Amino acid sequence: MTTPTLRPATPGDMATVADIWHAAWHTSHPGHVPDGLTAARTLESFHERTPARVADTTVAELDGVLVGFIMIDGDEVEQVFVDPGRHGSGIATLLLDEAERQVAAAGHEVAWLAVAIGNTRARAFYEKRGWTNEGDLPYEVTAAGERFISPCRRYVKRVG
Repeated sequence: MTTPTLRPATPGDMATVADIWHAAWHTSHPGHVPDGLTAARTLESFHERTPARVADTTVAELDGVLVGFIMIDGDEVEQVFVDPGRHGSGIATLLLDEAERQVAAAGHEVAWLAVAIGNTRARAFYEKRGWTNEGDLPYEVTAAGERFISPCRRYVKRVG
């Protein structure tokens, strides 16, 4: 496998970002978040959400194909997703390293992220990469006009 290229997202990338986000989210979240949230996370809902996020999105491209992305919001690594067919390929590590670099470059000493409590695969990945579990975080999410509280853990890492 060649090494993926990271670059800022463009408006033309966001439909593919939505497709990856939907597929990867539904691989790791059902059963670990409120059922109503899972039902609200339709492919259409991801396509509605992504265009507004182009400015804070970085994509990973492999041989001209988008294979993953990150979204950064201040000191929060808000999204880290890889096409499920490429899980275990090292792309998530590359993306997470870039997310940490971006948070540090923005002047933050510590980055944080939220992980669904039951998403043991993601939690193990972050812990292996040096992130520390700081405990419960009832993460508020709005979807389809409803407010949900998703049971998460807050992870932090010193990046600055």
